[in-house]
Amino acid sequence: MGVTIELREATHDDYEAVVAFTEGTWADREQRDYIPQVYHDWIDGDDRYTIVADAGDQLAGIVQCVMLTDWEAWGQGIRVNPDFRGQGVASRMTTELFDWARDHGATVFRNMVFSWNVAGLGSSRAAGYDPITEFRWAHPDPDADAEPQMTVTDDVNAAWKFWTGSDARTHLQGLALDFEESWALSELTRDDLQRSAEHGELLVVQDDGAHGFATVCRESEWKNEAGEPEQWVEYAVGAWEDVDAGRALFTEIARDAAERGADRTRVLIPETARFVSDTAYCRVDISDEPDFVMGMDLTREYR
Repeated sequence: MGVTIELREATHDDYEAVVAFTEGTWADREQRDYIPQVYHDWIDGDDRYTIVADAGDQLAGIVQCVMLTDWEAWGQGIRVNPDFRGQGVASRMTTELFDWARDHGATVFRNMVFSWNVAGLGSSRAAGYDPITEFRWAHPDPDADAEPQMTVTDDVNAAWKFWTGSDARTHLQGLALDFEESWALSELTRDDLQRSAEHGELLVVQDDGAHGFATVCRESEWKNEAGEPEQWVEYAVGAWEDVDAGRALFTEIARDAAERGADRTRVLIPETARFVSDTAYCRVDISDEPDFVMGMDLTREYR
């Protein structure tokens, strides 16, 4: 098109231009793009860097990086204006974020792509990301009368021992929902579990040994399709040994969520035939499709 595209940091004055090309991002699906709803709060913070591709009269793209920990960076919100697709805008923006993250101490840079977003998957691979893992959401219904068939504790050591030796951790590469940044994954640590226990948010299924656990990630108010507010409780990960342990864990999550006043829940579970079929066997609702996590090793050259 012969247009010069400049990468620069996003500002609040970019709002209208961003909305112009993002509000119809997933027009063919039920999801609405969240960026127009949260833009002004979303770009604020010392832990993040949001850039736009400025083409003069309009914006060609936008993307954001967030430092989740001292060494883990997360990429999100990448959007390319349809008028500029196929011109390498996504790769340019992503490389700029890789540079920023590495300069801020990150050694790994991850993102998440919906499994149905074929264009997004291809764009991520073209930008240098490698496939890391996949997960799905389980949605147990809150139930104040639920009674798990196993003992439930908040034993940090038991949860950590189970996690470090579990198939769930192996499949998820140690990742779980980040406790600060919504829709992001970071490495689950023993300190995370310790904080969860101290706040009454760690659920460990024990019966002659630890057989599974979950931990509350956050409580949020979201609007449903009718625009009405709903209280959600998110669990950073759900991991269990077998169907009986899974049933006990989901039952405890249902009870815990009801106690917290939840209308809805979501629990991150590994996308494997066993974990997904276990969840179905326990008669717990599951999201229709998985999500993929991609990653870039910032200790190697990527240009």
